[in-house]
Amino acid sequence: MKPRIAVLGCGYWGSNHIRTLKSLGVLAAVSDANPARAEGFASEQDCRAIAPEDLFGDDGIDAVVMALPPQFHAEYAIKIVRAGKDVLVEKPIALTVPDAQRAVDAAHETGRVLMVGHVLRFHPAFEKLKSLIDDGELGTVRYIHSHRLGLGKFHTENDALWDLAPHDLSMILAITGSAPVEVRGEGAALLDHLSDFAHLHMRFANGLRSHLFTSRLNPYRERRLTVVGTRAMAVFDDVEPWGRKLAVYRHAVWQDSGQWAFTTNEPSYVDVKEGMPLTRELEHFIDCIATRGQPRTSGEEAIDVLRILTAGTVWHD
Repeated sequence: MKPRIAVLGCGYWGSNHIRTLKSLGVLAAVSDANPARAEGFASEQDCRAIAPEDLFGDDGIDAVVMALPPQFHAEYAIKIVRAGKDVLVEKPIALTVPDAQRAVDAAHETGRVLMVGHVLRFHPAFEKLKSLIDDGELGTVRYIHSHRLGLGKFHTENDALWDLAPHDLSMILAITGSAPVEVRGEGAALLDHLSDFAHLHMRFANGLRSHLFTSRLNPYRERRLTVVGTRAMAVFDDVEPWGRKLAVYRHAVWQDSGQWAFTTNEPSYVDVKEGMPLTRELEHFIDCIATRGQPRTSGEEAIDVLRILTAGTVWHD
């Protein structure tokens, strides 16, 4: 039997969840603090509209996808799992590590699935990149850098780091398999007290280093993750068309008579089967509900992401 899933929060990203869950045949209800908005989606998608305060006790709902402002994530996730329902929480899981830990602990105590919406972990190009790394195609990974730049969106609570970096941090942690031992952040606020530009520099116990650059005041759009290994380099560029989203560069660098020499090679583009990351993410959530399995993007990993964000935050007056 398919699970009956409700979406709590019918804003921009919540509407994407609504339409995708409907296409998967599991959308049972929608809920929003604005009743008219919920009723509009309910009419459009032929499902029920439920007031948020009535959602938790509704026996016709098995699980909830939550797309609220992040300051409400932990509180409502705890209410949902204590009501006996599984939950997918959009990123970030919370605004503080203690709040996130309380949500994760509540899910463990109640035996419910808690998954976090780090959607790029389900991008076919990233999945293929991860398999290349695991198979040793790049050699030993020594450096990872990620750039996520563009114009907007502008939030009153989230800066460029907290809004844009969680996706990339989740991918970096999936590659490294461990949290960094050192995090250093730099930020710049131009519009108000929230950073519009942010850099994170990370060092891992095995010597691997990584940096991440995010901006919401950039004249062009960039969505690029680069992995530098001892055998090859790879670039996941989500701005490129499908046939060019994942490129492998087999450059060579060596020492000759005490001097460094190198050769460059044209990239080889890796064949990646097209697929919508959000659809694949929600399919994974549905599978975890059915099997009671551990989500790929678990609450524990989301806490590691939150610790990095907290350590790298630069506050502005």
